[in-house]
Amino acid sequence: MTAHPGLPGVHEDARAAAARNNAEWCDIVCGSHGLAGRTDADAWSVPHRSPPWYPDAVTLRPGVDAEALLARIDAGPGASVKDSFADVDLSGYGFRVLFDARWIHRSPVPPVAGEPLTPVTTPDDLAAWAAAHGGGELFRPTLLADPRVRVLARHDDRGVLTGGAVLSGGGPYGVSNLFSRTDRARDIWRAVCATVPGAPLVGYETIPDLAPALAAGFTTTGPLRVWLHA
Repeated sequence: MTAHPGLPGVHEDARAAAARNNAEWCDIVCGSHGLAGRTDADAWSVPHRSPPWYPDAVTLRPGVDAEALLARIDAGPGASVKDSFADVDLSGYGFRVLFDARWIHRSPVPPVAGEPLTPVTTPDDLAAWAAAHGGGELFRPTLLADPRVRVLARHDDRGVLTGGAVLSGGGPYGVSNLFSRTDRARDIWRAVCATVPGAPLVGYETIPDLAPALAAGFTTTGPLRVWLHA
């Protein structure tokens, strides 16, 4: 995000807000699997292995000590860490970089054109959404009862589910698990923006997948890195 004259730190604040939002979402998902997380000024973490595709820790400020961070988790094979500021070197602890990505932010500006997504409200609909997404058993019905979570879907004229996303948090809203089965991810990003018009949005995308979000009005706010203990 472009820094604003007279407002130093706007860029960094948006990045930190995205990291906090993502950590909250990770905590919600882990909680739905019976895993209790811990959050402090340094990081969010869970002491036991997180569900597939979710990290065991998310840093919440720059300069977190690597050894102290790893002491919070089961740091053996399969462990993963979301290094929110791309400044923690875990290469000396058996970890390798799984991928690099960019935090993204969309200011509360007038909404883009697009048809809002439809809320998913029943366990059966969530199961269908998860099957289309590819997450399977990751998404459990308890998510539907959490007021911080909105699972959203797009259907075509025949009622076939063609895409979706998750919104989490209360301000800014975090966008995650966005998918499209019609190769039009940009349309889903625009639909997310139309679903919560005027609200600030945050999230992250890998560099190859950035273009659809940027086309929907998001800007990048800084790098992050995910480490995996192979």
